[in-house]
Amino acid sequence: MLVVENFLSTHEAKDLLRGIDDEPWDSSQSGRRKQNYGPKCNFKKKKLVKGQFSGFPEFSLFVQKKLNAEPSLENYIVIEQCSLEYDPQKGACIDPHIDDCWIWGERVVTVNVLGNSYLTLQPYKGGLNKYNLDLVAEQVETINDEVVIRVPMPERSLIVMYGSARYNWEHSVLREDIKERRVCIAYREFTTLYLEGGEHENEGKEVVDISLKSLNSIIKC
Repeated sequence: MLVVENFLSTHEAKDLLRGIDDEPWDSSQSGRRKQNYGPKCNFKKKKLVKGQFSGFPEFSLFVQKKLNAEPSLENYIVIEQCSLEYDPQKGACIDPHIDDCWIWGERVVTVNVLGNSYLTLQPYKGGLNKYNLDLVAEQVETINDEVVIRVPMPERSLIVMYGSARYNWEHSVLREDIKERRVCIAYREFTTLYLEGGEHENEGKEVVDISLKSLNSIIKC
């Protein structure tokens, strides 16, 4: 797992937050609100639909450009961007989980825009039938230690979760760790199944093309 402090400058964070708050919020689970940009995914049926996805909001594209400059995110193509708000007055949190392994690739990215918090990790003790872990069985190991890891998530930082942290540990944001308004952006990439040479390359290509078209629009500016 990688934590990069001061990934965003103070000015960048303020501009990004202004852009986020200018967009409408949707209610989400566990007291959160969200803004989602990306294809529609049915995790149980393993079905991908482009839906209304037409690209990412212009105000946030500079963040993807900064992600591309990180050595650990080489060839990272964003295919989902989700802004999340955690409000302590609503008891906002997120329960322990592993991000789905059928559609989302190894590198799980979070950019913290506003508020300081912690990411809590604990070993996953379940089977391969959950989170579609059977598709990445070679990555899954049994961790017998009863240990909890607390990862600081400072305001304006970048978090990249990969490797063992991605597949062998459930992560959560505890209610007691939300002491102020927290706003972050989660980014996801495709698994190799939906990239060039993958079994579902044709299904993924349309989404990838939309994503790259969005990013290229700012690179050319």
